[in-house]
Amino acid sequence: MMTVLLREAIGDRLRHARTNQRRTLRDISRAARVSLGYLSEVERGQKEASSELLASICEALDLPLGELLHKVAADVSAMDNVEVAPVDEKVEAGKRRAPERESAEAGELEGGRLVSELIGNDLADLRISPPPRMSPTLRTTISAPKMVAA
Repeated sequence: MMTVLLREAIGDRLRHARTNQRRTLRDISRAARVSLGYLSEVERGQKEASSELLASICEALDLPLGELLHKVAADVSAMDNVEVAPVDEKVEAGKRRAPERESAEAGELEGGRLVSELIGNDLADLRISPPPRMSPTLRTTISAPKMVAA
């Protein structure tokens, strides 16, 4: 199973909320009264934000703290059910082997597969479907950014 650090999940969610609003780190750091560098580290999951700091950032983003925590919990739950294949020690760092023809012909899948339908309307809606004991398919609903006329 894949382990997700809470600070990384929170940081991903905060960055997602900020970028969806097309706001800068500087804008949010000023509104939340936190240094730009510290906010950046929180978004990258490098710093653990206090509850006071999270509340301030959420207020600056006009994002209820409860909603942030609900989305983070959904993300962490979804990632708990993702299995990660062990790394082949023979593969050198940064290089990938071409998939072997035999395994592809035997009907084995390497990597993931695309899911045609989506659930929900934003990154919060990560779901495992069907139930994890059956063939799990990770679904996500990351949409393309909306273009704004200049």
